[in-house]
Amino acid sequence: MTTARPAGPVLRVAGDLDHSTAPHLRRAAGALVLTPGGLLLVDLSGMRFCDSSGITALLAARHRALAAQARFALAGIPANTARSLRTTGLDQVFDVYADTEDAGKELTRPT
Repeated sequence: MTTARPAGPVLRVAGDLDHSTAPHLRRAAGALVLTPGGLLLVDLSGMRFCDSSGITALLAARHRALAAQARFALAGIPANTARSLRTTGLDQVFDVYADTEDAGKELTRPT
């Protein structure tokens, strides 16, 4: 599901993000209108499981945002996925926030 915020869209992932569902995330991210300086926030708080296909889809969504000169962040990452991101070093690639509220406060703060 996608919702709109003033800073940009929020993609909400629920259930499993795996080989069979990752293409849905890729299509959803690809269909979004992103503006330079905007934000694509992916809310993972409803996600139960994420395999390597899901992580690849998250990287593709990040690439899509950066290509549009928008920012990209993840919020609400489940513990098992956070552990995978730390193990692979991807926690250094993604901007990570506890939840969408924290992300919204931090990412819309004037610089």
